[in-house]
Amino acid sequence: MATNFSICLLITFNFVIFPTFYNTVNGIFCEELTEGIAIKRVEKTSHLHFYFHDVTSGKKPSAVKIAGPANSSAYGFGATMMMDDALTEGPDISSKLVGRAQGLYAIAAQEEVSLLMVMNFAFIEGTYNGSSISILGRNPVFNDVREMPIAGGSGVFRLARGYALAHTIWFDYNTGDATVEYHVYVSHY
Repeated sequence: MATNFSICLLITFNFVIFPTFYNTVNGIFCEELTEGIAIKRVEKTSHLHFYFHDVTSGKKPSAVKIAGPANSSAYGFGATMMMDDALTEGPDISSKLVGRAQGLYAIAAQEEVSLLMVMNFAFIEGTYNGSSISILGRNPVFNDVREMPIAGGSGVFRLARGYALAHTIWFDYNTGDATVEYHVYVSHY
């Protein structure tokens, strides 16, 4: 009896000889792109520039504490925040909305304010409408410029890779509200 692995190898072999032949066996579907199809996919790099608005204060905050030690502030080690932050064209929160930063961040260091960022930049404007970029990385917030890796994407940004540079342009020490400028360099097909 053939294993799932050998069945996939057989199906892959069929793609080499018959590139338009598709086969489903035991619920497994294998497809290998032929060289002709792969050549049509041209990788490009896009530079995106926008502003991220993290609001933890007021009647309608865009980031709220969801976990962490009971006796610490929102900005102590272990504090975890869920966010749905506005991404805008300009530095003012009332400028044109281009997307949302949705996900979470947590204070992941004991001796500095360094965040673990797990978020999607979900775009709602122009060519990128309906597409997203996923970020997973370390954000030492008091460094002037922080670099975080792009872990993937969807829509226009399918198979994305690259990096995001973050620079805080405004931070309120009393409330924790912040505006961060992002330059994102993303390679995608």
